[in-house]
Amino acid sequence: MSWWKPLVVIVVPPLAMLLLQVLLYLLVGVIENSDDPMAATFTPLKFLAVNLSVGTAGVLAILLLVWIAKVPWRSLISSPRAFDARRLTYYLIGAALLVSAGIGVVALVAPEAPGWTAFGVTGTTVAMLVIVLLSTPIQAVGEELMFRGAVLPAAASWVRAVRPALVVGLVVSSLGFAVVHGSADPWLFGYYTLIGISTDLMAIISRGIEAPVAFHVANNVLFTTVNTVMADGEGFAIDRSTDTGDASLLILGAVNVAMVLLVWLRERRARATG
Repeated sequence: MSWWKPLVVIVVPPLAMLLLQVLLYLLVGVIENSDDPMAATFTPLKFLAVNLSVGTAGVLAILLLVWIAKVPWRSLISSPRAFDARRLTYYLIGAALLVSAGIGVVALVAPEAPGWTAFGVTGTTVAMLVIVLLSTPIQAVGEELMFRGAVLPAAASWVRAVRPALVVGLVVSSLGFAVVHGSADPWLFGYYTLIGISTDLMAIISRGIEAPVAFHVANNVLFTTVNTVMADGEGFAIDRSTDTGDASLLILGAVNVAMVLLVWLRERRARATG
């Protein structure tokens, strides 16, 4: 594959995601008669716009790599084995338990860190929860399709030797994941990079995206649910500006590492008994 082709897969989907998100934000602004459609606080429709734009970009990334590299799309989901729904279920349960534990520890030792205000349930809260449950899995799957399904193998194709290729793919995928989250804060940028590395390792160890998808879905659904009910009945905002991250992110980083360990142990056992 020519050197520029992986670059197309790496660059085009995130740009398309950003453009689609802006267009959907403007549309939501018209629907909601908003004076500032680009405001940081989420409304249910704005949150839906974000999730749909990410999901669309993930599908675009897979289609681009299939077209450019002439590979079957199933090989980008899992290879050499077939997609395994049982793996997905197992990892979804494990991820939900680990992420819930991480949220609980954060709530105990650093409740102010995530920006939670107070528990509250209003019509806005209910609408947000519906959007979270229905569309956040689409967003999480979209990011995994984009970065683990497409960017990781595309970047790895720049190098012939297997292990160096995996390293290149892992570095490009994890840094790209951190960059698209748009934070200049060192703690947050490091945390997003760790998420990228962890989910890359899950995909590499398990030879598929079931584990990273399960972790990403559990992480995003649970955290967004808590953010919603702890916003005092209003929409919540995600602040990624400088000086918004802190050492409490080490707790969530440990959850990522624990999930990688869970995947390694499960896959090792599966190969030993297979």
